Amino acid sequence: MRSSSYLQRRDQLTTYFDQTAAAAWRALTSNDPVSRIRATVRAGRDDMRSTLLGWLPADLGGRSLLDAGCGTGALAIEAARRGADVVAVDVAANLVEVARERAAAEDLSGSIEFRVGDMLAAAPAEVDHVVAMDSLIHYDTDDVCKVVANFSARARHSVLFTSAPWTPALATMHFVGRLVPHRHHRAPAIEPVRVGKLARALDTSLGETGWTTARTCRIKSGFYISQAMELARR
Repeated sequence: MRSSSYLQRRDQLTTYFDQTAAAAWRALTSNDPVSRIRATVRAGRDDMRSTLLGWLPADLGGRSLLDAGCGTGALAIEAARRGADVVAVDVAANLVEVARERAAAEDLSGSIEFRVGDMLAAAPAEVDHVVAMDSLIHYDTDDVCKVVANFSARARHSVLFTSAPWTPALATMHFVGRLVPHRHHRAPAIEPVRVGKLARALDTSLGETGWTTARTCRIKSGFYISQAMELARR
């Protein structure tokens, strides 16, 4: 069940990425020139995407994958190049349209079905792998646990996701951001999560389901910082 806090934040993200930041996000995820700061974010996202894909089988032929929060489709396209049949979901229709355009220009061994909607409501009931790259960084620990538990109920082999790791600098920016009056053009706040606390909460909430936290990796590049985590079958 999706909590009221999850739904509220999802609606904020829909408005932001589908309207306010659509053009900027299209540029960031392309090869177009960007500012020095955005270049560090682009590099960090490239590293994170490579890390998550590296945790999947090299040959994804015959495997199904949910890309939860697919954005402009880079991860979905790479997985489909490796043979996966991907369902790629995002709340932002404008970003999904960009992803469709980019996927159409690729020679894919697998397939991609793009869906616009909530990453839980629009997701298939069962897949081999779930990947949620930077689509949970705006949610608090409780909501992250609930979403990941939902993913684990769908996945046969692995769940890979990222969170915004708590650091003094990120925590300070988050605190200051709460003091500044909200403006419609601002991105929804990133929610810093303590990685150890999150891992323990996941192990507790997953209980006897057969899942456990496995690999983890932090990627930092300029203004980009994100923590990858893997759930695997025991």
